[in-house]
Amino acid sequence: MPNETTILVTGGAGYIGSHTVLALQDQGYQIIILDNLVYGHRELIETLSAVKLIVGDINDAELLNSIFSTHNIAAVIHFAAYAYVGESIQNPRKYYRNNVVGSLTLLETMVDHGVNNIVFSSTCATYGIPSTIPITEEQAQNPINPYGRSKLAVEKILLDFSQAYDLKAVIFRYFNAAGADPQGRLGEDHTPETHLIPLILYTALGKYSQINIYGTDYPTPDGTCIRDYIHVTDLAQAHLLGLTYLLQGGDTNIFNLGNGNGFSVREMIATAQLITNRPIPVLDGDRRPGDPPILVGSSEKARQILGWHPQYPLAKDILAHAWTWHQQRHGDRLR
Repeated sequence: MPNETTILVTGGAGYIGSHTVLALQDQGYQIIILDNLVYGHRELIETLSAVKLIVGDINDAELLNSIFSTHNIAAVIHFAAYAYVGESIQNPRKYYRNNVVGSLTLLETMVDHGVNNIVFSSTCATYGIPSTIPITEEQAQNPINPYGRSKLAVEKILLDFSQAYDLKAVIFRYFNAAGADPQGRLGEDHTPETHLIPLILYTALGKYSQINIYGTDYPTPDGTCIRDYIHVTDLAQAHLLGLTYLLQGGDTNIFNLGNGNGFSVREMIATAQLITNRPIPVLDGDRRPGDPPILVGSSEKARQILGWHPQYPLAKDILAHAWTWHQQRHGDRLR
């Protein structure tokens, strides 16, 4: 029997959003995507059936009111945000206007229309430089850039709205999203691209002559930074579980999403060489300001309360799925 529940997914044409839309679609949900397509991909969404795409902005209160007035929306999954740390430092007004004011506009509209469930895409960037590893949800939040501060501000708004308006929120703070749909239907495609795995694979494809390593003298086994990479399909499944938790009456809660173990930059490059069977030249460079040596999160709370268990925790699987995607998405263009 098909699921007639309608879910609004803001930013659903982006990387994590589109994979979550795919997971919702596989479960039979009715899906409305609101995306301004600044970074989203219309052509990828158009390959998905039973999905309605509305091109627009979360700052557009009139559009939001129209959407909630004309659709029986049970919950919102909120991805719509700008997410480049460097850009947030150079242009903080853009980040506070979209990430904070846009989210507030969305929440006000939800409250006005009696829609009380939201799954929010937050980030481990709200923690800043961690005091202990692995990072738990109780660790102090001291973000070191406007991007992280904008996400933390929305978390605070959600907690206040939960107290005042009976709105229920699942807040996911996740670590390094990576990989692609195992069936090759969707993957990662940012412009500009700043994530390590696509940059490594672009080097394997010949788009770049080398991959830069920023810092080789960290207090880690091989001197390079260690990060917690979480497969994007596992992230999507977590959002499904978070949605189910809310629709079944769950209260506001906050969860880290990560594998609980990390891989160094050199480990990722070495694994990519095995997966691609291609040379990946490396240039060692100096550290970047603000890069912690190790960022690894504890997801024990999500496992216990939501029953979430990553299916693809291994670097080789994450890289293999990403490699399949990047070959079919970019390979012909780069030859």
